[in-house]
Amino acid sequence: MVKYSRNPKLVVDLSKLRNNISRIQRMCHDKGVEVAGVIKGCTGIPECAEQFEYAGCSFIASSRLEQLEPLKAHGIQNPLMMIRIPSLTEVPDVIRITDISLNSEPEVLEALNKEAGRQDRNHKVILMADLGDLREGFWDKDEMVETALRVEYEMHNLTLAGVGTNLGCYGAIAPTPEKLQELVDIAERIESEIGRELEFISGGATSSLPRIIEDNLPPRVNMLRVGEGILLAKDLQDLWGYDMSYMHKDVFTLRAEVIEVKDKPTHPVGEIMFDAFGNKPSYEDRGIRKRALIGLGKVDYAFPEDLIPRMKGISVIGASSDHTILDVEDAECEVHVGDIIEFDLSYSTMVYVTNSNNIEKVFI
Repeated sequence: MVKYSRNPKLVVDLSKLRNNISRIQRMCHDKGVEVAGVIKGCTGIPECAEQFEYAGCSFIASSRLEQLEPLKAHGIQNPLMMIRIPSLTEVPDVIRITDISLNSEPEVLEALNKEAGRQDRNHKVILMADLGDLREGFWDKDEMVETALRVEYEMHNLTLAGVGTNLGCYGAIAPTPEKLQELVDIAERIESEIGRELEFISGGATSSLPRIIEDNLPPRVNMLRVGEGILLAKDLQDLWGYDMSYMHKDVFTLRAEVIEVKDKPTHPVGEIMFDAFGNKPSYEDRGIRKRALIGLGKVDYAFPEDLIPRMKGISVIGASSDHTILDVEDAECEVHVGDIIEFDLSYSTMVYVTNSNNIEKVFI
């Protein structure tokens, strides 16, 4: 095993990331669909955001203004999109930082319009429809049409750019062709009222990519907001069974240093109370086994069960705040103090790891 300076370390392969973006970009472009590249999964790392711009994404998007704000200073010229509906207190920064935002509250839209006037800017908005996933969006579609008319005719500092939806993130509702056609129907109802075609019908996120793969996306859906399907490219294959072998699954590599290796019991000895997070865990007694500690913990990645060791035979037993415990009894190579163990990330661990100040970020 290779030894490195300071650990833990997250190594980001930017060429593999750019390759992933380009492949998704081409797949979507061939179907007439623009891509908003979502950088929230990697905590808006500017070096990653650059790759979305280089690959030709129409927008760079995040749910966090603090991830979008540094990008202009970093030299990124792409239009920026806010993909979480804004709060009233965020309105000045939404107008100052972003070019387009997703919205569902008339009161917030009024505030955006006034603030855009104060800043002498025009701001594009996409009105969100709740199609059953029960997160953000207009449930009452009559209200949505009425709001669209108000934006179009009364809010002169806003441009009604389109309609959108989110599916799968809360209610786990599938973005089927029929469900996305509901969004198209809403868009066409609004278009008939305002007498023009909307610029965007934004049909969701990574979970909508199967419609591209199966070539059954409703023809008028012309934008997707894609993050995980580019950054990790795991969910479509692992959860839905699509062949994503042409995508790099190892853009991100977490490297952690072994700080202890000892043979220990697998069941704690003594009266079991609560762990550091207030949980009362249970354990399987497997006798004495070789265990290794690495120098990072739940505060760095949150979910030990979602860390994926690359070395065969290693399993993650659990973690405290700053330690992760590995079973290395059956590891394919002998593990020693000072060795570096590499891990693949899931989406849930990636969002924490990229946000951890304890983990050095290295770009190759």
